[in-house]
Amino acid sequence: MAESTSGQQIQNLKYSIHKYSTFSANFVPENILEDKPADQASRWSSDSNNPPQFLILKLEHPAVVKTITFGKYEKTHVCNVKKFRVYGGLSDDNMVLLLESGLKNDTVSETLVLKHTVSGHQFPVRFVKIVPLQSWGSTFNFSIWHVSLGGCDDRVIVQKCMNWYTTYREREAIRLCLKHFRQHNYTEAFESLEKRTRVTLEDPRLTRLHELLVCQGDFDGCELLIAEAAREGLFQQYISQQEYKPQWTPIIPTPLGSVSGHQRPGMRGGHQMCIDTNTQTIYLFGGWDGMQDLSDLWSYHIPSQEWTCISRNTHAEGGPTARSCHKMCLDPERRQIFTLGRYLDSALRVSENLKSDFYMYDMENNKWTLVTEDTASMGGPRLIFDHQMVMDVESRIIYVFGGRVLTPSRWEGCVGGLGVDEIRSASYTPSDAIFSGLYSYHVANNTWVKLREDVAGNPIGPQDIKSRIGHSMLFHTGSRQLYILAGQRNKEYLTDFFTYNVDSDTVTYISDGTRKDSASVPSAGFTQKATIDSQLNEIHVLSFQGAWLSCVCTHRKMHTSLRERESTVTPAVLSLACLCKGLSKDKDKRAENVRNSFWVYDINQNKWSCIFRNEQAEDSYLCRVQNMEPCPRFAHQLVYDETKKVHYLFGGNPGKASLPKMRLDDFWSLRLCRPTAEQLLHTCILLIRKHRFSELARDDSVSALKYLQTQLHNAVDHSDPVQVQEFQALASTLFQPPEEPTLLQAAHWEEGENSKLKGSNLGWHHNSRTLLFDKLTQFFPEHMTQPRGNLVDLIPY
Repeated sequence: MAESTSGQQIQNLKYSIHKYSTFSANFVPENILEDKPADQASRWSSDSNNPPQFLILKLEHPAVVKTITFGKYEKTHVCNVKKFRVYGGLSDDNMVLLLESGLKNDTVSETLVLKHTVSGHQFPVRFVKIVPLQSWGSTFNFSIWHVSLGGCDDRVIVQKCMNWYTTYREREAIRLCLKHFRQHNYTEAFESLEKRTRVTLEDPRLTRLHELLVCQGDFDGCELLIAEAAREGLFQQYISQQEYKPQWTPIIPTPLGSVSGHQRPGMRGGHQMCIDTNTQTIYLFGGWDGMQDLSDLWSYHIPSQEWTCISRNTHAEGGPTARSCHKMCLDPERRQIFTLGRYLDSALRVSENLKSDFYMYDMENNKWTLVTEDTASMGGPRLIFDHQMVMDVESRIIYVFGGRVLTPSRWEGCVGGLGVDEIRSASYTPSDAIFSGLYSYHVANNTWVKLREDVAGNPIGPQDIKSRIGHSMLFHTGSRQLYILAGQRNKEYLTDFFTYNVDSDTVTYISDGTRKDSASVPSAGFTQKATIDSQLNEIHVLSFQGAWLSCVCTHRKMHTSLRERESTVTPAVLSLACLCKGLSKDKDKRAENVRNSFWVYDINQNKWSCIFRNEQAEDSYLCRVQNMEPCPRFAHQLVYDETKKVHYLFGGNPGKASLPKMRLDDFWSLRLCRPTAEQLLHTCILLIRKHRFSELARDDSVSALKYLQTQLHNAVDHSDPVQVQEFQALASTLFQPPEEPTLLQAAHWEEGENSKLKGSNLGWHHNSRTLLFDKLTQFFPEHMTQPRGNLVDLIPY
């Protein structure tokens, strides 16, 4: 018996088949009551895939239904449901959407969480409706093998939920009526209903705003009230719901008297960066410059915009050898940097070179320490590249997941690790690649623990994870979870997204990658970089799609390009703060496929948002925006300053087929911008003053012109061409006759209780001020405002 987040035990809920659309042969709906994975006949199957097909389940008692579990057949099946919806309600003719999701075409049962709260309270249902939308065989009927429902049917708890839900629905219905009466100036009906029910329509501050604006026309008082609301932080919820706008800025270092002049890291890809937010310092190590691996270590001080070369050759100073495709993580409290892994050309993969060395750099004393010559000898990973490594600073534990193991074998399944002769060999088998599992390293006692083995092609259970390369892994300091997303395994491009709880040792899948909705998630690509903001509970994804390169050229060229491809290869579809660089899978169309997009994943709402997309691919466009945004690339590096909310991007490979050895050394900052409270206050004041001008223009053109030239002019942002154009257009309204009321507006005025409103300016004032009030309230938290919906919208056509 499981326990939900509310502390209640999740029990198996009994149900019966209430209604169904169709069934075929002996595959009756009642078959889903029993879980018989070995019995091919133990399922419900519709007699067609034409909508609507459905099952309605009736619970034995009303209950809070929290989970639904779908059992499966012991083999994959073309009739298995791929996409579906689940509805629930107290009656079978009035239900709300509880879940829209999909199922894998495998043999493992899946348990999904249903919506069961509203306004922070649980609500009960009696009926559950399952609506299949698509099967794995697109032309086949739908089959459901077994369904179990989990939740709480304790009579005392459910009755409390029922009472609250009934009261909630009645209160919201009354609030909709109050809103309707006030909007249409049915003053007596409004006051009578409010007095009789004692239901408040909104927060008293908004009632005061309505009184000042709609009833009194006190626009100065409205501005003062709005300004006070902004100071109290009442716009913050609205701000948090707005989409970001990316703002790229090229960084031109200013050495500030550096002896070596304008020193900075050279062009490279496959390097590593980490950031110390306490000292506002970025560290960069290694990489591949198109000809050789690098062993230089640099620091960049953000406030002074100054690069410093700490070491030209770390190996000569007791540190790691030149390398690329390695990983680094930083402990800001103890000022230590850890680095693990590297890529080796196939000619260098002899036994003595395949030890997995592990180094720690002491930033305070500028000293390298070899933690161990070979992590594999201590129970850690073998020599790997294209892995991911993050650190739990509080517990001093490093987590390493995935990556491809380098071996002396000719048959690794790694194209980048083979010579030209091996690629041409007909006996080359990519499935032979070895992938590393999930490990933890305890810094305090210098011990490694293997947390998960690679499933290596075996059936994946709910707690198994498939190892990969080119993925992203991030650590959330608040929830203490690893977020792992996307990647590549041999020829399979993974699009799953899951978490690993480091305390409970449990895996939870957010998305299994079966839902193919390109409009609502980042598109698949070949490379990605990821960052996470644990404070904002967000993941951001910047996708550069298109830059790719030819795989089979000269021997050296092939090694150059594929070493960097392997350090980033993945089909990015997600984001805690992810920077994905998707690269076109079709090298023949690489010139046409260049495009940039930026995505934000809201962890709390489990929702992706695309905040920027650019489909331009022409060289002329890229040249025009070269100082506005970075060009498409891969093998770059990205770090994130969680305190200042800024990303930093350096270098990479632009993937130019004509210049295969070309690497980049450009340096960019990226800010994700939302409107500020001051900007929203300015917007509100501008709305109020534009409306005040429209009223003056109807009654007194001279006063309106004076107001336009003074008060309204002062509220316009004259650096914004849109606002300037709108402001200039307002003057023309002084010479236009007043607009005639629409039939609907006239009807509203005539139905009002005050007969003086009929056909008068008072009627127009009430209607237009009400519309302005509705616009202003959208900036306030929803729990303070009148209902967002309207009573008339409930009336069907």
